Amino acid sequence: MQCLNPLVASFFLIVILILPAGAGAEEATAGSGQAPLQEHTLDLHTAQCLALSGNPGIAAAQERVAQARARLRQAMATWRPSVDISAGGAHQRFSDTSFALNRRIAAATGQELDQSSMHYTGGLQATWLLFDGFFRRFNEERAQAAQFAEEEALNDSRRLLAAAVAQAFLNTQLAQSSIDIAQASRTFYEKQLANAKHRYEVGAGAWSDVINIQVQLNNAKAGLLGHERELEAAEYGLASLMGLKDAILPPHLQLAHLQLANLQLPHLQGAGLGNTVKESSEGADSSSAAEEAREASVLIAEAYALRPDVQRLEHRLQEAGALAGMAKASLYPQVRLAGALEGRREDDPPVNSADYGSTVGVNMSWNLYAGGADKARMVEAGHVQREAAYSLAALRNQIAADIRASLARMAEARTQVRLQQETLQLVEENRRLAENAYNEGEFALIQLNEAQRELTTSAGRLAQAQVGYQSARQQLLEASGRILEPFSETQNCLPQQ
Repeated sequence: MQCLNPLVASFFLIVILILPAGAGAEEATAGSGQAPLQEHTLDLHTAQCLALSGNPGIAAAQERVAQARARLRQAMATWRPSVDISAGGAHQRFSDTSFALNRRIAAATGQELDQSSMHYTGGLQATWLLFDGFFRRFNEERAQAAQFAEEEALNDSRRLLAAAVAQAFLNTQLAQSSIDIAQASRTFYEKQLANAKHRYEVGAGAWSDVINIQVQLNNAKAGLLGHERELEAAEYGLASLMGLKDAILPPHLQLAHLQLANLQLPHLQGAGLGNTVKESSEGADSSSAAEEAREASVLIAEAYALRPDVQRLEHRLQEAGALAGMAKASLYPQVRLAGALEGRREDDPPVNSADYGSTVGVNMSWNLYAGGADKARMVEAGHVQREAAYSLAALRNQIAADIRASLARMAEARTQVRLQQETLQLVEENRRLAENAYNEGEFALIQLNEAQRELTTSAGRLAQAQVGYQSARQQLLEASGRILEPFSETQNCLPQQ
């Protein structure tokens, strides 16, 4: 048998050695591709981005925008002529009496007549509306304003969704923080229970201490179970807003833990409002109050320009003005240019030019009286305009109130965060001293339990204060119209791994 070429043999040997390693590398790659997703942390920004791109309500609002665009194209089509084609065929049979009479007439003129015959017609008609009292112009303006209003309604739905996701996310973080606090309390009592049992066994402690600590441990476990159910319910609500299937957070999205609140407004610093939220103090002078009022006025003015619901009502007001113009169109005549090409032939369809005739003309119609309907339409349009104007004014007032209230809530929440931080440090030190004193026999167990309850309560209040500040911050961003600034329509919410 002929020997293999050494180069070919070397090639096959290399392939045999590489294939198993390549398969293992693919398995490692597949495994590493899942690991980053499992370790991905779901923060507030990512949750809002996922909701804006996956919530069915946003998709429904996008469909309403598409409908408005289609209605605008319908309104624009009325400027062009309308062309119709028609064709028909009919079978005709004369009655015996009519046929006898018509046959005698035809015989007198030397013609033949059949009792049954076929008649074919064909035609082409064109109509062009030349003038309609400016109805088409105002109708197009109305449709365009309605389209813009629907686009702003879509943006407003996104703004409200982002705010709702923020509140749901913060509530979920608060529930998660409550679990962490409850777990810390359980761990503390488990440690104390073990120490109490050891002291009782060596004769240095009372059995009542063991029972008391066991009761406290059971209470901590019961509280932990309740907080876990609260977290589960909060996660369902958050997942529903995010548009996730079956309203369940996937296992690779782990909720970020609540961290120390950032007491600044990064989205507002660009407008010179980095110090908008000031810590309240009794000695604040009139200049500080005037500065806060000025900054609130700036935020309100920016909200009037940024808020999509304000833009939507402004477009609705324009739409109402166009409706008023459409209502006045009935006061003018309508002028149409019409043309027709008609053909008729018996026995065979009309196919030759000799079978066709044409008509061209201009028609004018003018309604002089319609029972007062024209005036009623104009009165209705006027009321629609005034309603839109009043609604816009009411919304502006509401925006101003929301911004001022959000600023007040942020100032109060900021102070609460700092006070609770200081209180937690003091309570932690007090619990440490109480624990040491109890271990040395200087304090009774009831004093240690009281110190532990104060620590748990203070930790919960700090978490609530942090969530309250973040909530007020998100409400201010929503009220000022800046909550959507970090997002775009095509943004990829999850980082590429």
